[in-house]
Amino acid sequence: MQGPVRRGAKYERSLDVLRIVKELDPNIPTKSGLMLGHGETETEVVEAMADLRKVGCDRITLGQYMRPSLAHLPVQKYWTPEEFDQLGAIAKQMGFSHVRSGPLVRSSYHAGDSI
Repeated sequence: MQGPVRRGAKYERSLDVLRIVKELDPNIPTKSGLMLGHGETETEVVEAMADLRKVGCDRITLGQYMRPSLAHLPVQKYWTPEEFDQLGAIAKQMGFSHVRSGPLVRSSYHAGDSI
């Protein structure tokens, strides 16, 4: 669902960037963030996390999409804190070294803490 949300973005290209960084230097930490609330299912979120791990992504943030204005896409679903906790636990089981998962988490959430 990346197209309507991030014009010009391509899922495979995003994964390729992370993969190439790890090929160049496996010691460079890589991170990605998923904003939930665009109609994705839990299965789709877990599949996206698995894709990230396959390319060596180390860190992940999971947050709730909030519609910034009426010109932006509406929220399709508000995920509960419990659902974020569950997804965070799954991410840890998958091997992400740093996981931040919650409704108010953003890509830069506590960025300095992970360095």
